[in-house]
Amino acid sequence: MNNYILQDENALYFECGFSCDHAVFLKLGSEAFFITDARYTTEAAEVIKNATVLEGDRRDLLKTARLLIRKSGIKSLAYNPAEWNVDAYATFSEKLSINFQKKPNFSQQKRIIKTETELEILKKAALFGRDAFHRFGEFLKHDGLGIDEMMAHFEAESIFKHKGALDLSFSPIVALGANAAKPHALPTRKTLQKGELVLLDAGVKYQRYCSDRTRTSVFDEHFNFEKKQKFKDAHQQKVYDTVLLAQEAALKAVKIGVKAKEIDKAARDVIDKAGFGNYFVHSTGHGVGLDIHELPVIGSRSETIIEENMVFTIEPGIYLQEQFGVRIEDTIIVRKDGAEVMG
Repeated sequence: MNNYILQDENALYFECGFSCDHAVFLKLGSEAFFITDARYTTEAAEVIKNATVLEGDRRDLLKTARLLIRKSGIKSLAYNPAEWNVDAYATFSEKLSINFQKKPNFSQQKRIIKTETELEILKKAALFGRDAFHRFGEFLKHDGLGIDEMMAHFEAESIFKHKGALDLSFSPIVALGANAAKPHALPTRKTLQKGELVLLDAGVKYQRYCSDRTRTSVFDEHFNFEKKQKFKDAHQQKVYDTVLLAQEAALKAVKIGVKAKEIDKAARDVIDKAGFGNYFVHSTGHGVGLDIHELPVIGSRSETIIEENMVFTIEPGIYLQEQFGVRIEDTIIVRKDGAEVMG
């Protein structure tokens, strides 16, 4: 693909190592242009080495893009429709007599196979994330009794940011007891009591790349976020062990050449067999990189062929409404001999 336009920040960063909240990246054959406004041109020019930095009209950066496209004489231009609203696309395209090629998520498709450099960064992000899980677990162990979800969420954000040294992959999910039955629960004023389940889903960004991890534990004298857990409640233990077995089955199913839906099926079959199939309500995983959710999708309808150096999560879960929920998540690299768990 020789000619394309991008506006998404992570897509821009992947192309040239710099991004900001108001910019357009334009690739026209052998030439590339980073168009932004006067607030960012100086820093962009200092960082970007593979594109010409241009200052555009702050109110209409696409005006500069249109002028460059006309001057180039190109006949077609690829774009990601998810980056455009209807009005902006209509205004931009009606003034250009070229063939616009709709290419959904083409930047994420380019990024689906990670380089060794990217993998090293992702592994470091995963280690930072794992350390934050441990530190947040220690906080709850010593100071968590009676804390509500909103304050726990605040403390999790602070710990995962590591005093501002790291960014968050996403706003952490700290769900207590019955609230953990909501896969992406919002924090409430519910307080943490002895014997309740704690679900933590969180990650950090290191050099722009994300980590993603989920653990579920019971708040008792042995509280920790290790993967092996012992529960006093037999029903909780059964659900937890089922999710853990489902994750292990999915990890074993990760092989070069299989379809993504086969990995999803491996996890889903375990949960179905245990009688909890109706309570596993999301896909088994998603790609991780510059975006917290990118390709490939590890879901029941995904025909994507798994390739070496893909990076994605394995995160089965069971959610019993008004009771509790369990999810276990790790991010993995596809290697020649199977899945390598990061962190």
